[in-house]
Amino acid sequence: MTALLIALAAVVVVVLLAAALLIARSRRASGPPPVAPKDPTVSIEKPPPKTGTARAATAAAPGTVSPEAVAPEAVSPEAAAPAPAAPEAVAPAPVEPEPEAPTYRSRLGSVRGIFSGAVSALRGGRIDAATWDSLEEALIRADVGVRTTDALLADLKARVASKEIGGGTDLLSALGDEIRALLDVADSRQLRFDGQPGTVDVWLVVGVNGVGKTTTIGKLARQETGEGRSVLLAAGDTFRAAAADQLGLWAERSEVGIVRGAEGGDPSAIVFDAVQRAAARGNDLVLADTAGRLHNKLNLVEELKKIRRIADRDPGNVTEVLLVLDATTGQNALAQAKVFTEAVDVTGIVLTKLDGTAKGGIVIAVQRELGIPVKLVGLGEGVNDLVAFDPDAFVDALLGLD
Repeated sequence: MTALLIALAAVVVVVLLAAALLIARSRRASGPPPVAPKDPTVSIEKPPPKTGTARAATAAAPGTVSPEAVAPEAVSPEAAAPAPAAPEAVAPAPVEPEPEAPTYRSRLGSVRGIFSGAVSALRGGRIDAATWDSLEEALIRADVGVRTTDALLADLKARVASKEIGGGTDLLSALGDEIRALLDVADSRQLRFDGQPGTVDVWLVVGVNGVGKTTTIGKLARQETGEGRSVLLAAGDTFRAAAADQLGLWAERSEVGIVRGAEGGDPSAIVFDAVQRAAARGNDLVLADTAGRLHNKLNLVEELKKIRRIADRDPGNVTEVLLVLDATTGQNALAQAKVFTEAVDVTGIVLTKLDGTAKGGIVIAVQRELGIPVKLVGLGEGVNDLVAFDPDAFVDALLGLD
């Protein structure tokens, strides 16, 4: 009986082991348990795909071509290089307009202001004692000079008394005509240039220090060069400190040559050398600066005479002796002019700084007292502001007739 029970127990154990073995195999064959679906509301950012080894490890999906299977296209060096950028359009530099030519009306405001009261009264048609007083005051303040003023008014008063002049407007017009008559000269106002073969024209520039001689020479050099003439400068003022240096700056600006000597040297020797060099180089014109110490000193007068003689030696031909006067000095300019005309044969007057003074009437006084033509006037600081004197334009601007 006991043996039977042991046998049954063994059978039960074998059956249980066999059942367990079958269950384990069935589980292994059915695969892993299903995974619960993810919550669609939660997004997970994927890292960017890696290149290189990661891409090689990824199996290509059916029907697609792996990147490695596509051979890269050959690219030429020219195609790989970036195309050169087109040059940017460069706007042309703005061209500075040429400065407007100076006019007497625009530059003589100071002296015209002196005549404004008298002119207004005359335009009103009134001629009485106050009219004559106003005209006399304006003429004297403008530095026309007492003698010239008296001569002008005496003639006008006689014409009014004879009924030749009937009203203020006629008197104003007659005054302009009288001034024009005083400014009329027989000699030409044109700068003389002979240009004879084998000779060199020489223009001597004289005047006291400070009137603008060197600046006048520089402006003349620019203007004559612009006219096509070959110019050479002579630094004949050897007594004024830095006079030659100042003239040298103008020579550079005008692109002309210059002959200079030692400070305190013989100015006539410098002018002589300049003429000889100009003849050798084929220059047309020598512009010579001269000393301008006190005009009443005898040695200066003798020095100018010597320069004039030497400059006129062959091949030199002195065609102009220009006396430079400062309009702002008024009657003092007239006194200077008389001394210089005694020393050298002055052929023309250059009146500088006419735009900056109320003493513009000095033009009339110089012309009447000396009989030498005013050839050039300075109406400003620019190179083109040194202009030929125009009596009609001057009178019109002076009396407001233009």
